[in-house]
Amino acid sequence: MKLRNPNLAARFIGLMLLALIVSQALTLSIFWDERAGALREVAKSDFLSRTSSLASLLDRMPVDERQMTLQVSSTAYERFWLFPASPSQPSEWWKFARRHLLEPLSHGKPQGTLSIQFRSEDEVPPATIDATAAWSVPGEALWPSTRTARFIYLPQLNVMGVATPLNNGTWLHAAYAKPVTDSPFSRRALVSLGITALALTLIAVLIARGISQPLRDLALAAQRLGRGHSGTELREHGPEDIRRTAKAFNQMQRRIQRFVDDRTRMLAAVGHDLRTPLTSLRLRVEFIQDPEVQRKMLATLDEITAITEAAIGYGRDNAVTEPTRTMDIGTLVESLCEDLVTLGMAVSFSCNSKVILECRPDALRRAIRNLIENAVRYGECADVRVYSADKHVHISVADRGNGIPDSELEAVFTPFYRLEHSRNRNTGGVGLGLSIVRSIARQHGGEITLINHNGGLEAIISLPEN
Repeated sequence: MKLRNPNLAARFIGLMLLALIVSQALTLSIFWDERAGALREVAKSDFLSRTSSLASLLDRMPVDERQMTLQVSSTAYERFWLFPASPSQPSEWWKFARRHLLEPLSHGKPQGTLSIQFRSEDEVPPATIDATAAWSVPGEALWPSTRTARFIYLPQLNVMGVATPLNNGTWLHAAYAKPVTDSPFSRRALVSLGITALALTLIAVLIARGISQPLRDLALAAQRLGRGHSGTELREHGPEDIRRTAKAFNQMQRRIQRFVDDRTRMLAAVGHDLRTPLTSLRLRVEFIQDPEVQRKMLATLDEITAITEAAIGYGRDNAVTEPTRTMDIGTLVESLCEDLVTLGMAVSFSCNSKVILECRPDALRRAIRNLIENAVRYGECADVRVYSADKHVHISVADRGNGIPDSELEAVFTPFYRLEHSRNRNTGGVGLGLSIVRSIARQHGGEITLINHNGGLEAIISLPEN
């Protein structure tokens, strides 16, 4: 998955290396082409100069010594021989010249024989040449002599040939054929490219870290903020654009915190202000003579008081103040289940492994307790499980009741929403239990889902692993 969606640093380094390889390949190709052209011109000039000098030398030598001179002058890539006539058609001449190039040269030595020949037949250009090839007169700049000469050049094969008459009427023929390197990417070039790529990679890593580290810090800070870790300022460093982003994030975090604090203070003030008139109303109700009317009015006041206190508590719980702690979630839930069992509730617990998580234990206990109490109240019992899957810690509370309609699985999380529309506090509370559970789960970066099954309703709190 990382290979399919690499991070910023990997993409930056990859693009830098790709640009390096492409630019180096183009540079090497252009350099190689220019260098090969220059070498061909040097080889052409040297070959014609050697042939001209050899012809002048042979004109001054006895005829019986010329053959030995030709053998001594020949090299692995050059052959010289005498022929009674001028060169024939290029294709016929090349077949004859190719046989000379493939013949080994033996230089007589007192201690033995030294054999010089072309490296292999595969390195000699093929016997067939371009049909458009033709003999021409070498340029004055390349042919340092006034004698007549005929010249042929096949640049695709790096083949050259020249023929010039000697003073006795015979012709000196010369052939040059040197293998052409197929690729500019020699071992030395590849080593140079590798060293350059390594140096550039190190530089790219340093640059990429300088860019990506602030982004990673920003992502971590956003995750912590989503889990309720407010108040930690993000360090504003790195490039200017990233510093501005970090500054904007810190300002956003402060505005969110001010908003939550203002809402909490407002709810506390409203609750405080409502207590006085509610107390006054309760005192006035005591003077009502009709017991039935008095009872109904007191019940209404009790319901208003409960709703007010629940709203204040809901707002206070959303304002995260409890510090986080790292602990075993299985142990936390198990101890809560044991406490509820001692109170006479039908609660069972199971956990498949030890699960360590950073959380706010008091808030999490309250959320799980709400789910268990709902399961026992409406579904006779609560089967509690803690398990890990898909990099999340799951806390499942299942009951054996009738479940709830699928159309209301989301609506029950709305504050003050109750399935029991009579809004009777004694049977259904004020409708904030599941809202509080969802709020606590989301403060931990998680979520809660409700699932109907054949045996009742299952509530699952899913929290991301640290």
